Amino acid sequence: MKAAKLREFNKEELAQQNSDMEKELRTLKIRKSASQIEQPSRIRSLRRDIARAKTVMIERRRQQG
Repeated sequence: MKAAKLREFNKEELAQQNSDMEKELRTLKIRKSASQIEQPSRIRSLRRDIARAKTVMIERRRQQG
């Protein structure tokens, strides 16, 4: 997910999206350890999306003061 799309979400939606991505990442890591993962690249993209979401949240906090 691109940062521009993440910026369209309000605070609650962004936090929910971040939470969902972190939950999916945990699930994928567990499945990877059991060697039952179809798309190993999904872990990498999720980590990057989580970082983008956290960056957008930090930017908003800095703008508010």
